[in-house]
Amino acid sequence: MTAVKFRDMTFGVTRVKMREGQHGTRYMMADQALAPYADRMTDRLVHWAKEKPEQTLFARRVKSADGSSGDWRHISYAEALTSARHIAQGLINRGLNAERPVVILSENDLEHALMALGCMLAGVPYCPASPAYSTISQDYDKLRHILQTLTPGLVFAADAARYGKAIHAAVGTDIEVVLTEGKVDGHSNTAFADLLATPITDAVDAAMQATGPDTIVKFLFTSGSTKLPKAVINTQRMWCANQQQLRQSIPLLANTPPVLIDWLPWNHTFGGNHNVGLVIYNGGTLYIDDGKPTPALMHETLRNLREIAPTVYFNVPTGFEAIANAMQTDDALRKKLLSRVQMFFYAGAALAQPIWDSLYASQEREVGERIAMTTGLGMTESGPFALFVTNPHVRTADLGVPTPGLEIKLIPDNDKIEVRYKGPNITPGYWRAPEETREHFDEEGFFCTGDAVKWIDENDVHQGLKFDGRIAEDFKLATGTFVSVGPLRAKIIGAGAPYIQDVVITGLNRKEVGALIFPTTAVRGLSGLGPEASLAQVLASAQVVSHFQTVLNHLADTSTGSASRIARAVLLSEPPSIDKGEVTDKGSINQRAVLKHRDALVQALHENTATHILKPHA
Repeated sequence: MTAVKFRDMTFGVTRVKMREGQHGTRYMMADQALAPYADRMTDRLVHWAKEKPEQTLFARRVKSADGSSGDWRHISYAEALTSARHIAQGLINRGLNAERPVVILSENDLEHALMALGCMLAGVPYCPASPAYSTISQDYDKLRHILQTLTPGLVFAADAARYGKAIHAAVGTDIEVVLTEGKVDGHSNTAFADLLATPITDAVDAAMQATGPDTIVKFLFTSGSTKLPKAVINTQRMWCANQQQLRQSIPLLANTPPVLIDWLPWNHTFGGNHNVGLVIYNGGTLYIDDGKPTPALMHETLRNLREIAPTVYFNVPTGFEAIANAMQTDDALRKKLLSRVQMFFYAGAALAQPIWDSLYASQEREVGERIAMTTGLGMTESGPFALFVTNPHVRTADLGVPTPGLEIKLIPDNDKIEVRYKGPNITPGYWRAPEETREHFDEEGFFCTGDAVKWIDENDVHQGLKFDGRIAEDFKLATGTFVSVGPLRAKIIGAGAPYIQDVVITGLNRKEVGALIFPTTAVRGLSGLGPEASLAQVLASAQVVSHFQTVLNHLADTSTGSASRIARAVLLSEPPSIDKGEVTDKGSINQRAVLKHRDALVQALHENTATHILKPHA
C-alpha cells in the first residue's frame, strides 16, 4: 500500500517532558525552551517598516457606493507605521489610558487596523468589541456591559449609518466618537481622517518607549458562556511570547513570511491575536477577507481565494466545509489555493471526517499530495496558542502537545482530566474583576481552563492529548451514568455531515440522552422543496426526516451504552440567538445558554410532547 504523501512541513515540538505530582496530578512541557522574544509587538512593526518598508502589511478590497467590492487597497509597513504614529499622537493629546481606553465597534478593515496600531504605539489599551453586539443585537445589553466595564474615553466605528443606532443606545454623550464616515447626532464626533492628520511630536516615541512587557495592549471579551462576558487582559508579554511559541511550534512561519487571506473577526483571539499577530511578528501580509462562511458571504471568500494564494490558511469547520464543496468543481479555486499553501489550520469546533476526506481528495487531484490540516487547543486567556499537533496525520479531536514555555497541569476530575496552563502567554487576569481572576487560578498559579483532555495514546505521551469536552458541559443521567458531551457532539456532527451545523446535548437527570440539532442550509437541497418553503417546512419534509432517521439509527447501532445513545432528537428551525448568548459571531454554540433559553423545548422533548420528535429504531 502506497504511503500518503504530504507537502513538506516541519513540526517544531515532537517530544515532551513529564513529571508526577500528588493525587494523580501530572505536569507536561515541551522538551525545548522558549527562545527570547520581543518586549512588545510594536518593536516588530518598527523592525519590518525599516527592513521592508514597501511590503504590504494590510490589504482590503475597496467598497463602492452600492456595497460591491473591487480592487485591493494596500497599506505598506512604512505607511502603516506613519499612520499609526499620527493616530498615537491624537490619543496622547486626549490623555487616554487603561482607565479610559479605546473601544472599536466595527468589523475588520484598514482603519480598524491602523487605529489598533496607533493605540499600541501610544500605550493606550484598546478593545475590539464584537460587531454583532452593535449590528445584530436588538437590546445592546452586551455592548453596554463592555462599555460599563471599560469606561472608554473614545469609541471608534466605521460608519454612522451602520453603527449609529448602537452608539445612540449605548454610548454616553460624554464619550468622543470617531467615525470613518458620517456623524452621529448628539455626540462629540471626530472624523477618522482628522485623527489621522494629527501632527506628530516627540511624545509618540516617548510613549512607545514607556511601554513594556507588562503594558496592557488590549482587552478581549470572552463569549460569556455562563455569565456576562469578561474582559481578558492581554499584555505585550502575553502576545509576543505567544507569537514566539507559534514560531517554534510551526517553524514555517519564521522561514516563510506568512501571507494570509482571512475573515476571522479581530474581537476574537483567533483572528485578532493569533492571525494578526503572526503577520506582524513575522513580517507577513494580511489580506482582509470580507467574506464569511455563510450562504450570503461565502462567495466573497471563494472569490478572494481564487485570486490570493495564501502560505497558510486558517478557518473554522463551516468555512472548510464550503471550500471543500467548492473545490470539487472549481478548477481556478483549487489551482490558486493549493499553489503555495503549506498548512491548513482549523479551530472552534470539530472538523467532520467527510470534510477532511473531500479536502484531501481535491489536493491529491490537483497537486498530487496532501497539505497538512492542523489544529490545537487554546483560549482567549492563553493568547490563544497553547497545544498543537505534532504530525500531519491528525484525527478529529487531536490537540497535540504544549507549545514551548507553557507548562500544563493534568488534574483528575472524576473520570475526566482537566488541563490547566502556566506560562508567559497566560493572561494576568480579568479587568476590574479580582474575584473572577482569583477563581480561575489554582494554588500553584495555573489557569483553570475547564477543558477536558485524554491521551491520544496512553503508551506514548509524545503524541500528546485529544479533546474530551468541557467539564462544565458534562452531566449525569438519572441512572448515574456520566455523559461526555464534547465527544458525543462531535460524533453526531460527523455522522450527520454535511447537514448538521451543531448539536446541543440534553438529558440532565433524565433516563436518556437527547439532542437539539441545528441544521445547515444544505438541508434545503436535501428536502427537494423550493426557496419559498420555510425552514420548518423543510425540516418536516419526508426526505429530511428520512435522512436524520438514518443518522439516528446509525448512531444507535454504534453506541456503547445509554450515555452514548441518542434516544430522541428534534431539528431546530429557530437559529441560535446572539442576544441570548446562544452563539458567538464566530459561530460557536454555547450549550448552557441554549439549554437555559430553550428549557421548555427540552422538557417537551423528554416528555414526548414536542412535535416532530425523532427516535432511533428499537
